[in-house]
Amino acid sequence: MDNRPIGVFDSGLGGLTVLKEIKNLLPRESIVYFGDSGRAPYGSKSKETVVKYTFQDIRFLLNQDIKMIVIACNTASACSLDQVKHSFDIPIVEVVGPGAATAVRETVNKKIGVIGTVATVTSGVYEKAILRLDPEVEIYQKACPLFVPLVEEAGGKMILP
Repeated sequence: MDNRPIGVFDSGLGGLTVLKEIKNLLPRESIVYFGDSGRAPYGSKSKETVVKYTFQDIRFLLNQDIKMIVIACNTASACSLDQVKHSFDIPIVEVVGPGAATAVRETVNKKIGVIGTVATVTSGVYEKAILRLDPEVEIYQKACPLFVPLVEEAGGKMILP
């Protein structure tokens, strides 16, 4: 049994919802969470900058002697997942695949709306992931650059009607 913690990072506080789910699913696991709120949001940055930040975040967590990485940031996942998976010898998981799977499973009309940062939406990562699971789904995407700061200001908690 590997008692080392799981490393989780996001560009701010939004990843705390991912952290909460990990704790619910794996209550005995130790977790090191890194919220890079000093450089948030990542979604308004260039792809190169997001990749650089992602590598720095992972290196920081590796210094904490973790056993795996969870990228809880959609933008970091969209911009750098392929690069980091090939650069680090540690399991790395992200939130796009599970998010897409949940959306496909929950839609009742085969229509899915995706809101996110400019970088996440323009990457097309959710569209590709969703269509891979169900090519018949209609996808509507909208970049909402002010949404992330709004959520961060609310402490990661938003209640929508």
